[in-house]
Amino acid sequence: QVQPVESGGGLVQPGGSLRLSCAASGSIFRLRYWGWYRQAPGKQRELVASITGGGTTNYAGSVKGRFTISRDNTKNTVYLQMNSLKPEDAAVYYCNDRSGLAPRYDWGQGTQVTVSS
Repeated sequence: QVQPVESGGGLVQPGGSLRLSCAASGSIFRLRYWGWYRQAPGKQRELVASITGGGTTNYAGSVKGRFTISRDNTKNTVYLQMNSLKPEDAAVYYCNDRSGLAPRYDWGQGTQVTVSS
């Protein structure tokens, strides 16, 4: 199994925006349930957004209204559009297939998001 690859992180000022990408593989990508997670220093990894194969989305309360998860099944890619970023959004962001009881893949390197003026 090929691990998904996250990209798109960077340094942004409070109130700014970033779009993260998660490139995955697999012929049944379109059927899988994907999630974006984040982990800040000293904190546990948390799920921030998820999207089913049918496109149903769900968000953590802390990001609802600011983040949007989407997917392009033709590109085997999941996106996370992050707007109105806050310093507390700073973390390493990861994606994973969460179709089963546990994330399908080992955690990769993720992509770092830094929110600072």
